[in-house]
Amino acid sequence: MDRKNQTQAARTWFESLRDRICAEFESIEREAGSDASFAYTPWDRDTEDGSHGGGGVQGLMKGKVFEKVGVNVSTVSGTFSPQFADQVNGASEEKPGFTATGISLVAHMTNPHVPAVHMNTRFLTTQTAWFGGGADLNPPIPYEEDTEAFHARLRAACAAHNPTYYDRFKKWADEYFFIPHRGVHRGVGGIFYDHLECDDDPSFDRNFAFTRDVGEAFLDIYPQLVRKRMGMEWNDAEKLQQLEWRGRYAEFNMVYDRGTLFGLKTGGNIDAILMSLPPEAVWT
Repeated sequence: MDRKNQTQAARTWFESLRDRICAEFESIEREAGSDASFAYTPWDRDTEDGSHGGGGVQGLMKGKVFEKVGVNVSTVSGTFSPQFADQVNGASEEKPGFTATGISLVAHMTNPHVPAVHMNTRFLTTQTAWFGGGADLNPPIPYEEDTEAFHARLRAACAAHNPTYYDRFKKWADEYFFIPHRGVHRGVGGIFYDHLECDDDPSFDRNFAFTRDVGEAFLDIYPQLVRKRMGMEWNDAEKLQQLEWRGRYAEFNMVYDRGTLFGLKTGGNIDAILMSLPPEAVWT
C-alpha cells in the first residue's frame, strides 16, 4: 500500500471513530435530559503558495454534562518552514514536505467530579511515516478507582500488541504531561506514543491495528467514567478546585504541548487548534 492509500485508510478510520464518539457523547447528554448536539464546522488549509493543503472538520458541543467538548479531524499537507522542519521526524530543510491526518479530542466537564480527558491519534508522512497518539485522564478531583479503570483498559489494549508497550508509553505520558514551572503533572496520566514507524506494509498494518485499539479503548472506558460521576452533587469549593485546575491545563497546552505547536506551525485552523482550552478557568 502506498503512502497515499495509507493516509486515506487512516483518515477513514479517524473519521469513523469521530462519528462513534460524538454519537456516544450525545447519548450521554440525552440521558441527562439535554438535547445538546455537536455542531460541525469544516475548514480548508491554504498553503504558502496558495494551493489547497487539505483541511478538516471541527466538532464542538456545549451541553449539560459536557461543558465543552471538541472532536476534530483533519488531513493536511504542505511543507514545513525551514525553522521547524528539522524538529520533525523524517523532515529537513532540504525535504520539508509532509502529510498528516488525525483525530484530536478534549472534553471539559460541567461536574468537577467527572474527569476531563484528552485523546488523539495521528498518522504522519515525511520522508518516513509513523503513527502516534494516546489518551490521558485529567480529573480536577481524582478518584483512585477511576484512574485504575482507565489505566487498566489502556493496559489491555497495549498488551494485545506488545508486552512492553504499556510500561513504555505510560512512562512517556508521565514525563510528557508534566508542567515544569509548576512541578506538577497535568492529570493522572495514560499513555503517549510517537514515531511508530511504518517502513513497509506489515509495520503499517501492525501499528495501525494498535492505534485503532487505542481509540476503541478510549471509546469503551471514558463514557463509563462519565456516567459513573455525572450525577454527583458538588459545592462551590469543588467547582473552584476545578477552575483552578483548568488554569494549569491551559498553561500546559499553551506553553508545552507539541500538538498545539504543530498546528500553529503548519497553518492549521486556529479555533480547532485552541479548542483544547477550557471554557472557564481561574488563576488565584
